[in-house]
Amino acid sequence: MAFRIKYNAPVILTFSILAAAIFFINQSTLGGFDGFVSLNPYMDFTNPFAIPTLFTYVLGHASIDHLLCNLTFILLLGPIMEEKYGSRNMLIMILITALVTALIQISLFSTGLWGASGIVFMLIILISFANVRDGEIPVSFILVVLLFIGKEILYSLQPDHVSQFAHILGGICGGFFGFTGILKKRNQVE
Repeated sequence: MAFRIKYNAPVILTFSILAAAIFFINQSTLGGFDGFVSLNPYMDFTNPFAIPTLFTYVLGHASIDHLLCNLTFILLLGPIMEEKYGSRNMLIMILITALVTALIQISLFSTGLWGASGIVFMLIILISFANVRDGEIPVSFILVVLLFIGKEILYSLQPDHVSQFAHILGGICGGFFGFTGILKKRNQVE
C-alpha cells in the first residue's frame, strides 16, 4: 500500500506556513515587517496601507514561543474544523474573528495587537460544538468556556503584555459561529 502526502486543510496549513515564514523573515530583517503584521492602536483609516493590518496582524508573532504555542493549537484543532465546515467557511471565520477583534481592540484600548491567539480561542470554543444537535447545549462547551475564557478573565487582572481581551473575543466569535450555525457544515454547503 502506497501512501501519499495530502494537503488536507489548505486554509489552516497555508495560514500556518505564512505565519511561520513571516516570523522568520521579520526576525531576519530586525522587525522590518512589524508595520504589516501588527495592529497599530491608532489606526489611520485614511492610510490604505494600514487597512490590511486589520487582518494581517494575526500572522505576526512576538517570539518563537508565541508562534509555536499558537501554531500547535491551530494545527491540532484547525484541520478538524476545516474538514467539518469546509475551507471557504474556515477562511470566513478566521477573517471575521480577526476583523472583529481588531476593530474592538482599537476602539477600546490604546495598545497594539499581533498574533493568532484570537483565532486559537475561536477554534477552541468552536471545536466544543463538534457533535452538537439542534436544541442542545453541549456540556463540553460549558466546561471549555469556564476553563479557557474564565482563565483569560482571571489573567486579565494581572499586568502583562498579553491581550486576554483578544483571546476572549476570539472565543466569543467561536461560540457565535457554533451556536448560530450561520456557517453551515461542509456537507450542507459544499
